[in-house]
Amino acid sequence: MFAMVRRGGKPPRRDPPSHPPPTTTFQRHDGDVTLHVQAATQRLLHTVDRLPDSAWSGPSHCTGWSRAHVIAHLALNAEALAGVLRGFRDGVPTTMYRSDEARDQDIDDLVAVAGTSPAAVRERLRTAVAAFADVVAVADGLPKEATFERTPGGRVVPGRAVPFLRLREVEIHHADLDAGYTASDWPPDNAMSFLSNDARQYRGPGFHAVATDEPARWTFGETDATSPTVSGPLGALAWWATGRDPGSVLSSTNGTLPTMEGR
Repeated sequence: MFAMVRRGGKPPRRDPPSHPPPTTTFQRHDGDVTLHVQAATQRLLHTVDRLPDSAWSGPSHCTGWSRAHVIAHLALNAEALAGVLRGFRDGVPTTMYRSDEARDQDIDDLVAVAGTSPAAVRERLRTAVAAFADVVAVADGLPKEATFERTPGGRVVPGRAVPFLRLREVEIHHADLDAGYTASDWPPDNAMSFLSNDARQYRGPGFHAVATDEPARWTFGETDATSPTVSGPLGALAWWATGRDPGSVLSSTNGTLPTMEGR
């Protein structure tokens, strides 16, 4: 479930998270986030449309998942979040998924479809992101106290967080496809918002993170004069903060990168 960050080499595949991070504190929704979701979605569709059918069964950066698994998850996640927003709009509380088991089975079922017809899954993804776009504005009008359950009786998530949740899903899993798009391609605003969110949720030994290509820094956890500083390119920092391997481009003042939880 959790990925150990290593120095050097190709990022290992990792288990895709089946739930949000332990602490549910997300950036609130605003119009800029929606615009970022739209742009990120178009980049994702561009990659998926150009991915050869033969490449769908290849490995992704998610342990045990092929690229088809990642694409299936992205389609089903869009459907799930659209369902949540329709529930708010219609006054009918709606969970993202019926259960974790049902979520996983739905992904496997769609991967089976991709095995014979990647085109059908491409269309499913396009339909899903269009459905999400149709209702994303609902998040604008939600009160701060509006929440939904990920699964019945499960984790409670702020309703206004939905656009940001979707932005993370699209950008991170797009890079997980290992199909030419990487965290270094994330717009700086997105990478910085991911780092800010991950810094708020971090509960390990304190450290500082400093981008070498942007005037930005973050504090993770409780720090003191002995806390290390991790530095490197913004995209690599943001990728590493999700629990993924940044390769050899990050450095730490104490010689060791802190271990980050997989997200």
